[in-house]
Amino acid sequence: NKMDRTGANFANVVKDVRQKLGAPAFPILIPIGAEENLIGQIDVVNQKAIIYSDDEKFGSKYNVRDLQGDEIATAKAAYDELLDAACSADDELGMIFLEERPITPVELKAGLRRAVIANKIIPIAGGSAFKNKGVQYLIDAVIDYLPGPLDIAPQKGHVIDEPENEVIAVPDDNGKFIALGFKLWSDKFGRLVFFRVYSGCVRKGDTIYNPRTRKSERVGRLIQIQASVHKDIDCCYSGDIAALVGVKDVRTGDTFCDESLDVLLEPPTFPEPVISMAVEPKTKGDQEKMGNALQRLSEEDPTFFVKTDEETGQVIIAGMGELHLEILCDRLKREHKVETNTGKPQIAYRETLTIPADGEGKLVKQSGGRGQYGHVVIKVRPGEKGSGVVVENKVVGGTIPKEFINPAKNGCIEAALNGIIAGYPVIDLHIELVDGSSHEVDSNENAFKMAGIFAVKDALKKAKCILLEPIMSVEASTPEDYQGDILGDLNRRRGKIQGMDSRGTTAILRAEVPLAEMFGYSTAIRTLSSGRASYSMQPSHFEQVPSQIVEQIVEQRGGSK
Repeated sequence: NKMDRTGANFANVVKDVRQKLGAPAFPILIPIGAEENLIGQIDVVNQKAIIYSDDEKFGSKYNVRDLQGDEIATAKAAYDELLDAACSADDELGMIFLEERPITPVELKAGLRRAVIANKIIPIAGGSAFKNKGVQYLIDAVIDYLPGPLDIAPQKGHVIDEPENEVIAVPDDNGKFIALGFKLWSDKFGRLVFFRVYSGCVRKGDTIYNPRTRKSERVGRLIQIQASVHKDIDCCYSGDIAALVGVKDVRTGDTFCDESLDVLLEPPTFPEPVISMAVEPKTKGDQEKMGNALQRLSEEDPTFFVKTDEETGQVIIAGMGELHLEILCDRLKREHKVETNTGKPQIAYRETLTIPADGEGKLVKQSGGRGQYGHVVIKVRPGEKGSGVVVENKVVGGTIPKEFINPAKNGCIEAALNGIIAGYPVIDLHIELVDGSSHEVDSNENAFKMAGIFAVKDALKKAKCILLEPIMSVEASTPEDYQGDILGDLNRRRGKIQGMDSRGTTAILRAEVPLAEMFGYSTAIRTLSSGRASYSMQPSHFEQVPSQIVEQIVEQRGGSK
């Protein structure tokens, strides 16, 4: 896309996809021209040129002509490369090639489709969505090469509360209805829930069931959306995507199914937020309005979180980066008419332990009448990276009664939300409940929950905990004249340089930099390069915070290490 933009270079993109992503990428639609001279595409399979008109509707009209001049050599080289890759990836095409029979465009397309579905070839098309040049042939390529619902393995789910009881959603219009809500969106029609049907079909007037909420709702209106066009439909079949209007209490990743089923499909996974900031309305009268708007935005965007800080009472919003939160604050203003003030963003630090340890928690209260008694003994150890907090029951002999195991587990999980260094959540923590004791009269769920909290706090004090900070993978593109200044600036920001490449007169710098050091970087890089450099960043991993910085963080949080 964006072949009409200044500096667009299709060959460089193909090269980068192959080198950086290691993908077997091959052009099927090569742009003719670039930037303001973009006029069409070369159809590699059919060896034709598609030329788009430059009328007021941009490229809505086009005509197909024979190749001319340099286009002939470009198309021939791309065709030979594509044919060679397709014959190597697909047995049927390979046999035709070995038998020295001519391969027709229809046979090549069929072979390419099989190779693409097997993930052996990645087709690439170049064009401009803004100028509408290449869109029609791109849609054709989606039909020709990408898999339909019957070409891939069926979606799997499980019966709710029974993860081992697997359910397969076979793409069959006559099967029982199973669908997944993958996006929420608010517009002039109200709240739309985009969903994909994996099995069966759903019609207007049907009743669908949400296993998460255990509630059923009637389908009042079904909409098929194509860009800005909303088309009412009566039925949505297996493999189709549509939108529901007016469904209440829905989250991204919810399953919808037939009332006779109680199945959960695997929801999409989303990364944890890496940055947070305080937000408040400019006028007190907008407090409730802002709360409703933030709730709606968090429902639409699963990577956006809203919470209230219990200590300060501030509303904290968290997301994937500085730009992400800036855009959401702008949406508050534009879409919901709420003016806000924002505080300095806070980093989503984490804590973890480095050695195994034992912990014991006991709650004993006796103040007249029925008392409180809970006693839990645990072992903690570092868990696998990305495992979060895992609590395992290893109690034998009934020293903790069965009805108090879950409250003790819940207490352990709650305790891990606030670490002992600076009160940040503890990650990659494996907890084993190993022993405890109970009282026939005074023991209750709350007592064992509190005992679980005390036990985890006790264990963490002995487990040599460390503070972790989010590290961002940063790629900066700059003219070579400014390479040294930007390199020096990244080093000052505690960055670790991972590599440097040259692309013509442009230097590409790749580094890993702590998120805490990246605030205001967009302004800094523009200043250093006279506005000619740009950068992108994405969350990479967590790393231990240097000890001198830990002290500053603890001081800011009002704690003591």
